[in-house]
Amino acid sequence: MSGSSSGADGFPTSARDAVEALFHVHHRRLVGLAALLVDDRESAEEIVQDAFESLYKRWGRLRDPDAAVAYLDRSVVYGARSWVRRRVTAKAFVAPEAGTSPSAESLGIDSGRRAALSEAIRELPRRQREVVVLRYFLDLSEAQIAEWLGISAGSVKTHQSRATAALHERMEAWA
Repeated sequence: MSGSSSGADGFPTSARDAVEALFHVHHRRLVGLAALLVDDRESAEEIVQDAFESLYKRWGRLRDPDAAVAYLDRSVVYGARSWVRRRVTAKAFVAPEAGTSPSAESLGIDSGRRAALSEAIRELPRRQREVVVLRYFLDLSEAQIAEWLGISAGSVKTHQSRATAALHERMEAWA
């Protein structure tokens, strides 16, 4: 950090230093979150960069600096959802190329069971994938997930149950 002062709680007082500190602590986790939602590492990194840029621009209006991490989490989820909507729309108007497959680089990032689990999560329907990622990656409660996604807690339970069953079946087949 640039060496500027910290507030009474030890949190940097300047927007630049505060966002830089948050970046160092949360960037990798947020890219992982976005990558699970969009299935594209490069796009995930762009989504996270946009979230940090937005936080920096809004820092002066942030009422509680402790809420910055929740702001980043939410920004990444919303950014990923927006990216997925754009991708679905684009695919509806452009015929997919024959024989396309994931790049060797994206397949080489993780290995073994983790790769199989990530793949299984990506293959879930969008809403199930969102519920699983928010529940197990961000550790949100059913009520929080319902609020974030604008659905009922019962729908969250249904999506989580279906996703868990599908993932269990997929992982047993992999073993």
